[in-house]
Amino acid sequence: MSLNRDRADTAFTFKGGMLPMTVMELASGDPERIRAQLAGKINQAPAFFQHTPVVLSVEQLDEPHLALERICAVCRAHKLLPVAVRGGTDPVKQSAWALGLGWFPPQESRPRAVETKPVEAAAEAELPVPPPETAVQAGGRIHRGTVRSGQQISASEGDLVVIGAVNPGAEVLAAGSVHVYGSLRGRALAGIHGDREAGIFCHDLHAELLSVAGTYKRLEDIDPKMLGCSVQVQLKEDQLRISALT
Repeated sequence: MSLNRDRADTAFTFKGGMLPMTVMELASGDPERIRAQLAGKINQAPAFFQHTPVVLSVEQLDEPHLALERICAVCRAHKLLPVAVRGGTDPVKQSAWALGLGWFPPQESRPRAVETKPVEAAAEAELPVPPPETAVQAGGRIHRGTVRSGQQISASEGDLVVIGAVNPGAEVLAAGSVHVYGSLRGRALAGIHGDREAGIFCHDLHAELLSVAGTYKRLEDIDPKMLGCSVQVQLKEDQLRISALT
């Protein structure tokens, strides 16, 4: 009886976990420069700006008195939700806490020797070679290797072909179609300039977000039967349709 009563009285539990998070690395502390660039990004990928949580990395800045409150206001005006700050001086840390944000220490540089390059290379070697019909259009791009969390790979014209995995927290986007010859666990945005004929093709679907010409689905909206499958994503009658690749 005592054990059951203790459980009934428990309002919460703490659990460890790893959540995908987009890192916004600031190369400038000027809120107006950030505002101007975000406005351009919205035109490229409107589906990304849907109350997306971000960590503001200030590790590249040497500004002890960063206008953090104004930067956060700019982000929120563009539907980005700052949840924490990474790096910076003690005043920056205090400002983050005062604004109700978390703070992370700077990311340590890791020696290349400890990276899992051989494992990734082996995994990529097992991936099928893109067939000739998926050759990149003029202005398109081929990226070989894993797209890591926090990275963004884009093709401003034509298709983007990724020969490797797209990790959680990573983003791939293209004016044309997006082809991922590996596991897609991050965000994929095709037709970022409004091309409704673009599509997304991947060999292992676990995407955080899929978007074609601004119409999007999040992971929780995807049919569980499609997860882990080779699929194609296309825009049909203003709805994203996900079907198996045969």
